[in-house]
Amino acid sequence: MLRISCLYRLPNALHASRCLSHWKQPAAALRQFHVDAARLKRRKTAEEKKSPRIIEYSPKKAPPANGLPAGGSEIWRHMSVAQLAKTLQRPVDDVQEAMLYVKGADNIEPAAKLPDLKIIQEIAKKLGAKTRVVATPETSSEDEQKERDVKPRPPAPPELLQPRPPVVTVMGHVDHGKTTLLDSLRGADVAAGEAGGITQHIGAFTVTLENGEQVTFLDTPGHAAFSAMRARGAVATDIIVLVVAAEDGVMAQTREVIQLAKEAQVPIIVALNKIDKPEANIEKSKRELAQMGLALEEHGGDVQVIPISALKGTNLQLLAEAVSTQATLMGLKSDPAGLVEGIVVESKTDPRRGKLSTAIVSRGTLRKGSVLLSGLAHAKVRGLFDHNGQPLNEAPPGTPVEILGWRELPLAGDLILEVETEKKAHAVLKFREHEAQQEKIESSSDEIRKKDEEHQATYRAAREARRLAGRFRMRGGQRVKQVDEHEGKPRVSVIIKGDVHGSVEAILDVLETYSSNEICRLDIVHYGVGNVTEGDLELAKAFDAIIYAFAVETPQLKAAKDVTVRSYNIIYRLIDDLKEQLSSKLPPVEVEEVLGEANVLQSFIINEGRKEVPVAGCRCTKGVLKKAQKFRLVRDGEVVYDGQLESMRHLKNEVDSIKKDVECGLRFKDAKVLAQAGDILQCYTTHMEAQQTDWDPGF
Repeated sequence: MLRISCLYRLPNALHASRCLSHWKQPAAALRQFHVDAARLKRRKTAEEKKSPRIIEYSPKKAPPANGLPAGGSEIWRHMSVAQLAKTLQRPVDDVQEAMLYVKGADNIEPAAKLPDLKIIQEIAKKLGAKTRVVATPETSSEDEQKERDVKPRPPAPPELLQPRPPVVTVMGHVDHGKTTLLDSLRGADVAAGEAGGITQHIGAFTVTLENGEQVTFLDTPGHAAFSAMRARGAVATDIIVLVVAAEDGVMAQTREVIQLAKEAQVPIIVALNKIDKPEANIEKSKRELAQMGLALEEHGGDVQVIPISALKGTNLQLLAEAVSTQATLMGLKSDPAGLVEGIVVESKTDPRRGKLSTAIVSRGTLRKGSVLLSGLAHAKVRGLFDHNGQPLNEAPPGTPVEILGWRELPLAGDLILEVETEKKAHAVLKFREHEAQQEKIESSSDEIRKKDEEHQATYRAAREARRLAGRFRMRGGQRVKQVDEHEGKPRVSVIIKGDVHGSVEAILDVLETYSSNEICRLDIVHYGVGNVTEGDLELAKAFDAIIYAFAVETPQLKAAKDVTVRSYNIIYRLIDDLKEQLSSKLPPVEVEEVLGEANVLQSFIINEGRKEVPVAGCRCTKGVLKKAQKFRLVRDGEVVYDGQLESMRHLKNEVDSIKKDVECGLRFKDAKVLAQAGDILQCYTTHMEAQQTDWDPGF
């Protein structure tokens, strides 16, 4: 530090004396200046100030010789071995070799995840690389996208497989005795409790045969409306028992089942039912089955035909032995360990227990607490029940089970897969929802493009019209109101509520066959599984819709005020009611009724006062001719005249009607019309009649 009093040049002696006197003052009174290198900078000259400013940068550091980033390779938690090799820019073999010398790095597969960052850093250290920890990257490859979803496990080794009960689906035409057959096999009476005596759901239950073997049976509907249920039953089964009534033979749904079995490559056992009836014709039924392409055993094939009577229990033991023999030949086995796999047979909403699904376990053992995924639905199993409603602790492969605990209702026919944790389930659901949304966008892109092209064409046409009309001609014009193409047409709006998903699906499939929207629109406002709720009533009020409740509870009359709620438990009665509603909305049509016909024998001219008028001499050949009704003159298939009569005479008397085989003279109101011999004259009347919809649902 320098103690300085003044460094300025003083102009005169006075200033010098003041400076000297100031120097002689004590050190404490002197002003202190702290001088360093920054304060002793030299001032720039004028030339230096005018010169351009030169910015100097420090030289960049050269990149490492190994090509890795200067800050180190990026690593993150749960990265795979392949990802680590990629970020270290080393072959996977080098990384796997380094993992052999790192404690805790046991799985060296390329797809194996490394959850511990310390292990990852140690592997990189062994390979001589620096690392820095970053967040898991959002963008991932297609393989990583696929890994977000869960898929069925690959087939288990043969030594882990154990025998399982066969899944047998009973199929056939409606009212051929399928449910009665199952009632006889398990000693119950289900058919008596079904609406109309026809099955409208898939039933899954286990039957213990007399030889002690257990068989899982699926009872499918035979009605034409439930084709989707039958298709699911054919996929989920090992053996199909085709029930054919000996009195009817092969029917429509019988052909459908045979086709499904061929597509799914499932063996068939034919149960020829109702052989106790006097009109039964066993040989005729066998011939019809052979014509459908089934190779029967008696013709050298492998399809067994067992004549039975389900009602009286005839030959049921032979049918059970045939099923057991077929299952033994197929060698049905499954892996009872590991994550569960299964298929949803049916799903429904119980007002007391919530969302339930009936499923068949195909692999693994299902227990309480398992986390399941099915499509866009997931569940944490809170309860397992058999077909009698009794609780189960576990469900091994081949067992039908009712699952309680679904957050959303799974769709019938969907695959059930178990995952380790709920966190994993939520991640998979998020991925599946994203994929479903992307598919929806892609599927609707063509429609969006088409609508955009239509809009552009309309806009160009309107713009060209304005250009041709001139800039002032269109000014002040009234804006044209856009009218919906269906506005003013009759419309029936419906809300569908069913007891199970399969029933709702079957009703919607039938409604899709309606194709007369140009005459009367059929709008499906909402559909769902479960009882009719207050939300459904409010929706029905808003859209003036009819609520069709299929085998579910309906609200009380006070709650359903001003809303039409119709309850049915047989599908074809529901469709018949809907057809009546559609017909009631159609306007009445004018219907023509022919009263009589006459042949023109001769045409002649008579004098009526001072005028000459033509008269047709006719003979009535059919029905009766009435003067007050309309007449149509037909010549060579073409209508020459259609209108009223001026006069009808028999002999010389004016009459009101002419009976069959009576001759008469007829004069038309239009005097210019000249009848010719051989023409046909029709007398007809018209009246208004209610229309009937031409919708044919196929049953």
